[in-house]
Amino acid sequence: MTAGGGTAEHTVEQVIRARVSAALGGWYGSLETALPTIAFVVTWLVTKDVRTAVLAAGGLLVVLAIVRQLVGGSWRYLGSAVVATALAAFFALRSGQAEDAFLPGIITSAAYGVGALVSILVRWPLVGFIVGMGDPNYLEQPTAWRKDAGLVRVVSRLTWVLVALFAIRVAIMLPLYLAGEVAWLGVAKIALGWPAYLLAIVVMGMMLAAGHTPQTEDEIDVTERMEAADRDSERHEPRAEA
Repeated sequence: MTAGGGTAEHTVEQVIRARVSAALGGWYGSLETALPTIAFVVTWLVTKDVRTAVLAAGGLLVVLAIVRQLVGGSWRYLGSAVVATALAAFFALRSGQAEDAFLPGIITSAAYGVGALVSILVRWPLVGFIVGMGDPNYLEQPTAWRKDAGLVRVVSRLTWVLVALFAIRVAIMLPLYLAGEVAWLGVAKIALGWPAYLLAIVVMGMMLAAGHTPQTEDEIDVTERMEAADRDSERHEPRAEA
């Protein structure tokens, strides 16, 4: 199929849309990351004891691990929750201040925001790596997506959404941290977690729906491989569930 054919499937936006939406962990993944925070905040509000709150979050992680082992599926989001909880526990136990449990997340959001911004400026946009993993040849050619000038332009615009997301996180949570508002920090962390990612994906989806960046002859290899892989995945997925 030629680049000048005018068919809708040959816009860069439509080819990468499935890759961006796949970045979400789903409702169960969101629970695995949010519940330890809820356990920590609720326990601290009841006991005012940081150590007890940390133990409650850790105990809940053990329960979630048992459930994950029974139901199967990806350990990715639970693994992230374990790392985040361990860092939060270290900071909180070291200082004895419950609000310090949220400091690693604030620092991480600031670092990601700066990293995402720099990635745009140097033309290695962060979203491009997420999209690039949809290329069946990704392991052999992990940077092949950068040869597609149209794709780089689109994912650069999408990466600005992540910059905004991380900036909003820091702008809301840093003042709460400085004020020692533990309960509101818990609320903010949960609200600015998966729900905020969902909103970011919606915004990216709207940008992709409105865009019409054409594939050209020298760009079509990477995006066409992604498109073919997505079609093949859709064709086989129902049979695997049956």
